[in-house]
Order: sequence, then C-alpha cells, then structure tokens
Amino acid sequence: MASITLIVNGKKQTVEVAAETPLLWVLRDTLGLTGTKYGCGAAHCGSCTVHVNGEATRSCVTPIEYCEGKTVTTIEGLSADLSHPLQKAWIQEDVPQCGYCQSGQIMSAAALLIQNPHPTDKIIDDAMRSILCRCGTYPRIRRAIHLAAGQKGGK
Repeated sequence: MASITLIVNGKKQTVEVAAETPLLWVLRDTLGLTGTKYGCGAAHCGSCTVHVNGEATRSCVTPIEYCEGKTVTTIEGLSADLSHPLQKAWIQEDVPQCGYCQSGQIMSAAALLIQNPHPTDKIIDDAMRSILCRCGTYPRIRRAIHLAAGQKGGK
C-alpha cells in the first residue's frame, strides 16, 4: 500500500491504496465520486475522462501514483450546481440519451475549450472523436460545445 496525496476537486486528499491502482477506482471506490464512469478499462471509450493538472486524462489506465501531488478534477468538480457553461449547454441541447459517456464527453469538451475557446466543427470533431457515444448524439454534443463556447465569457 502507498500513501498518495493529491488535490481532488479543490480538496486535498490522501489515500492508502496500491500504487498501481487506477485513478478511476480511487475516485469511485475510495473517494465516492461516482460521476466518472468505467467503460472499457483500456482507455478506448473515454467515459472515464477526468482532468489531471488541467489535461484530459483517461482515469481507467492512469495509476494513482502518477497523480501524487497533482490536481484532479472530475465531473463533480466542474461545478457544484450545474452552472458550468458546458453543463448548461448539455441541458439546453438535451444531449444525453443513455447518459453513460456524458461525464467523459463533458470533461473532454472542457479541456478542449480551455485550449481553444472558439473551436470550429472540425476541431470539435477531432477532439471528441475518441469519446465513444453508443447513442450517437455527436451532432448535439457539437452544438452544445459551440453554445458553451459562446457562454464562456459570460459566466
């Protein structure tokens, strides 16, 4: 067992787990943050996407030891009251069907908007291509990202 200290959603956390434990399981099982989903376990689907030091990261394959001293933001940490422009846009555009991939979609979109506050359709499609949505809500996802990009300055 290792003692790992990290900042999760703005709060300092120290966990006692095996160093190779995936961040996903520490978030879900140890810290009780169940908004981050398990999809494939191989970093292919993107449902488990969180931010580590501001970068979109697949938590299912990221060992907790990698996160020592780093800042992790989950879907729960994006905003406490659904006030983040992406969350508002997701609701307005009625993006989810089943909803399973949506926390990964939103976290990936948030990282995109940090890097590129006004992305084109192509930039959005390229950035979001690796997040699997089995329901096929990609057009609504794109619209929501454009909407959030317009709201970003007004938050």
